[in-house]
Order: sequence, then C-alpha cells, then structure tokens
Amino acid sequence: QVQLVESGGGLVQPGGSLRLSCAASSTISSFNAMGWYRQAPGGSRELVATIDQHGATNYEDSVKGRFTISRDDAKNTIYLQMNSLKPEDTAVYICHGYTKGWGPQNDYWGQGTQVTVSA
Repeated sequence: QVQLVESGGGLVQPGGSLRLSCAASSTISSFNAMGWYRQAPGGSRELVATIDQHGATNYEDSVKGRFTISRDDAKNTIYLQMNSLKPEDTAVYICHGYTKGWGPQNDYWGQGTQVTVSA
C-alpha cells in the first residue's frame, strides 16, 4: 500500500514562508500526477497545485506567483514552497497522488499537515 507522509507545516506570520514536503513510500514517477489540496475549517477540500510526470505544473488562482510545487524523484518527494503567506492560506494541506492504467484510477492521500498563518 502506497503511503504519503507530509511534513513542514506550522505557525507562521503573514508574509512569511513555509516549505511542505510529501514523501512517498513508492517511486513517485509511477504516479500520473501528484499535488497538494487544502481544507480550511468548515470548508471544502480545494486543489492548490499539481505536478505531473513530465514536471508540468498547475496552480489555483489565489496561490499563483506565491506558491511553487516541485518534485525530487531521487528522494520520492514533492514539495510546496509557500511564500507571502496570508491568513486565508490557513488550512490542513494534504498530499495527493494518482495512478491510472487501463483500469480505474487509484487515488492516494496523506494525513495532512496544519498550516496556520497568524500574527
């Protein structure tokens, strides 16, 4: 069973930075794509950023220019560099990856890491 383990969350002041990591128990090149979701208290889960097998990235509009997703295949880890953080970025950040061959899509989720942006 593939496991995704996030780390790097914490409390940061507005304007500050954090880098989240998501370590996979299997080769991340086997995933069609990986990414980060977030869920604020009382809110729905929303997609923040994705990166596919070829390194192509995609971002939710509110984080464009502030967040950067990247991958290190040698370490089987993806990252989310978050700069210029705002209070509205406060949420649990959850790592996701999926594989899809000829059969149904398989989705994998981490447990999440809390990010709190507050003065």
